[in-house]
Amino acid sequence: MNVASRSGSQLLTAADPPVVQVINGTGAAPVVLVCDHASNSVPISLGALGLGAGELDHHIAWDDGAAAVTRRLSKRFDAPAVLAGYSRLVIDCNRKLGHKTSIVAVSDGIVIPGNTKISKKEATRRADAVFHPYHDAIERMIAGKRRKVRAPAVLAIHSFTPKMDGITRPWHISVLWDSDPRIPKPLLDSLGVHDGLIVGDNVPYSGRGQFGHTIEVHALSSGLPNAMIEIRADLVCDDAGITR
Repeated sequence: MNVASRSGSQLLTAADPPVVQVINGTGAAPVVLVCDHASNSVPISLGALGLGAGELDHHIAWDDGAAAVTRRLSKRFDAPAVLAGYSRLVIDCNRKLGHKTSIVAVSDGIVIPGNTKISKKEATRRADAVFHPYHDAIERMIAGKRRKVRAPAVLAIHSFTPKMDGITRPWHISVLWDSDPRIPKPLLDSLGVHDGLIVGDNVPYSGRGQFGHTIEVHALSSGLPNAMIEIRADLVCDDAGITR
């Protein structure tokens, strides 16, 4: 099911892709999968933010491979999944509104022309069109799941670039978490038995005290079990890697 919000902002038109994609909404598993950076799409009205196709395919615009992994997990576990429909460069759905990284003007050394000198009005316009519909969809999905399961898990699926700021990242997959070990500990133990798999615990980012907005709002605040899964993007760039 695709969910689109066109009200108020006029940022989106009928020619733009849906702002949220919900997959397997009636899935029976006691888990909700979310993918904050599933897409590199930019509303037509924003003119690609002044970027070229190559830059929009760069990790600054999305988590390459994360959406495909999320869809595969949804099917395999019969779990509902909610995927954001627009690039993190339009507005980052995994950042608190108003945060300095909510709408970035420069990312990994690349200037985003369409994000320079963003007014409060423009930030609100993007939040109304993109940010709020995504989080509303997650909230509805969790609420529906909690009518059947007391404490459904929330798993956020991401990918990370193999090199950032000149630093190589050796991990194949990482688990980010804060104070709730219910999923992270057994997951880390399970991943750790696979030969040749380099597993990270709160790397290359840490969930300790600075978790992404989605997990903080939809899981930590209500005590739901959770984890953020980070997979190195070069390992999920083809079907064989995604399947693994």
